[in-house]
Amino acid sequence: MLAGFLRANGVVVLPVDANVEAFDAILAEAPLSTIRDRVEARIAELDRRESLDHDGQLEYATLWRARGDAHAAPRGIERAKATLRDAEAFYDPARYAAAVGTIDAALHAVSAAHYPLHLDFTAYRTPFALTNQDEILADAAPERDPFDDYVTGTLVPRLVEFAPDVVGLSVCFPGQLQPAFAFAHKIKRALPNAHVTVGGPAITQILIRLKGHALAKALGPFDSAVVFEGEHSLLALARAVAEKRPLRDLTNVVLRDRLHGARYLAAHGMEDLTDLPAPDFDGMPLDRYFAPVVTLPYDPTRGCYWGKCTFCHYGLAEIGTATYRERPVERMVEHLRALSARYGTRHFYLSQDSVAPKTLLKLARGIVDAGLDVRWATDLKPEKYLTAERAETLRQAGAVACALGVESAAPRVLSLIDKGAPIEAVRDVVANLSRAGIAPEAMCFTEFPTERADEAMATLAWLDDLRDEIALFIVGEYDLTHGALVAQEPAKYGIAATWQLAGDEIGTGLFYEETTPSKTDAERAGIDVALGRLSSKWRLRRYPWAGAVSTAHTVLYYDRFGRGAFRDLARAASDVRSRMFGHHGGEAVARFDLATVAETERRELAIWQELVFQQRVVSRAAYAELAAKTPSLAPRPRRYRFTSGETPGGKSIGRRPSAAANATS
Repeated sequence: MLAGFLRANGVVVLPVDANVEAFDAILAEAPLSTIRDRVEARIAELDRRESLDHDGQLEYATLWRARGDAHAAPRGIERAKATLRDAEAFYDPARYAAAVGTIDAALHAVSAAHYPLHLDFTAYRTPFALTNQDEILADAAPERDPFDDYVTGTLVPRLVEFAPDVVGLSVCFPGQLQPAFAFAHKIKRALPNAHVTVGGPAITQILIRLKGHALAKALGPFDSAVVFEGEHSLLALARAVAEKRPLRDLTNVVLRDRLHGARYLAAHGMEDLTDLPAPDFDGMPLDRYFAPVVTLPYDPTRGCYWGKCTFCHYGLAEIGTATYRERPVERMVEHLRALSARYGTRHFYLSQDSVAPKTLLKLARGIVDAGLDVRWATDLKPEKYLTAERAETLRQAGAVACALGVESAAPRVLSLIDKGAPIEAVRDVVANLSRAGIAPEAMCFTEFPTERADEAMATLAWLDDLRDEIALFIVGEYDLTHGALVAQEPAKYGIAATWQLAGDEIGTGLFYEETTPSKTDAERAGIDVALGRLSSKWRLRRYPWAGAVSTAHTVLYYDRFGRGAFRDLARAASDVRSRMFGHHGGEAVARFDLATVAETERRELAIWQELVFQQRVVSRAAYAELAAKTPSLAPRPRRYRFTSGETPGGKSIGRRPSAAANATS
């Protein structure tokens, strides 16, 4: 979107999808062989110790758990990527599962080799990540940053050759924050005269809550930041930098200020969509995505037409969601036609906060009238307006899936959320979409403040009742965010206190305590068991794979196999879930008992529970004081078999929460 707008206004742009390029670079045989060797070397180093302290025990368990993956991934990674990019192999369930397993194993090994990092396609975190700029800079060090080789060896030389006036990093999701800061540090060192700026929802939601010197500190390596929607603000910044004009009068651009620390001139931060061009993907590495065909994002609308859900803080707004705006329907159709022809694809994801159902129907009719052969999916608020006849119109226009904001099936909880549609109406929408051949995906969550165990179970029962119609679902756990209406009036929602952790200078985490606990630990465990049973009736996977809600791979599977694809895969006789390319097994002696080491993970979780909910602090000193209570572990050699995809010496207890665990999602 930014490239299209800047180019339409005469700015020369070099677009870089550093996300796919960085992952593609590390997910290769040579880098993963280095990762394998690094895992082995670190295990050997720990084995030479006379004893292991708390952190050493955690690292030892992590490395052994990833050892089989580290050996298997280099052998199978090229085949895995080739499978995902192959127009036939991609749709073979066994080969697809093996490819997914291989890539997940590779990222598991990368994480272990850079302990205590956890890296996947949605998360990049270490225990003290993003708490302050010193931690950010430490995590950016070459030995701790798995993307360092890509940035210094590929990205920076390309930027040096291009010699830009401005380098802008778009940060959409919290999991991209640490890499963005790390990239910026290295880019700024290599291009000291370039103006390095940052923008996007994840960074906006952090910066608009800070002021003065705290805001200046949060900028870190960046010269500026663009908050809210970026088109006109970024254009003004680019022109001012190129013309060497002062930047202080720019609106919605965060700048350092000698007197105040940092500030920005607030202005209307929402673009008029009627004047915006289509997104421009020229120059993007469209052949490097992990899919056989390109699925392009397109924003027919921005903001949320409902805008009342109390749990929600989404996108580029201070509180709740941005004001709802639409492109003219005829412009939407024109853009889709041009993008389809230009990039040789008929697959789109209509990527916006929440499109009005009436507008979506108008777009569908426009697509049909124009004779466009496209396939698309979108997120949608379920409304009784979506009758069976209208659902059929959506299907005729190429609708493949609609991800529905169900949230909860408990009427009281829905009322607290202010969802605006009774669960009976949602059931009708699911049925209407399903009968039309469109895959209805249900997005739900538990743990909304004051939600009882029976209300959480009601949501699971509702999903189970509709299992023949719901194509996929997700049941997450509610996290409180600063800009949600719940956070503005916590007492109204049964919350006794909210807090950030002392030492969390950037403020990525927000925690809360209910006035009266709504569930016992035993009840939560029962909900987890019930959710596990329910999940077994679909072939569910995590983002971004086929089997996750609102992903390109999932849309492609619906298009090939129909809305029941993931129920059918769950019912298939052959279990292809654990297969991977390059599957590896071996044996070695662990100098320290892995079963005993695994107990340390329970202590680790208890430490973070103490820090977050009792001390309400995140600091290395406070952590070290609690960790020191873990008994040192003496050697007790034992031979173990390590196998890719399996855990030697006992099951994983889970990862420690980070200070950013509740970051805006």
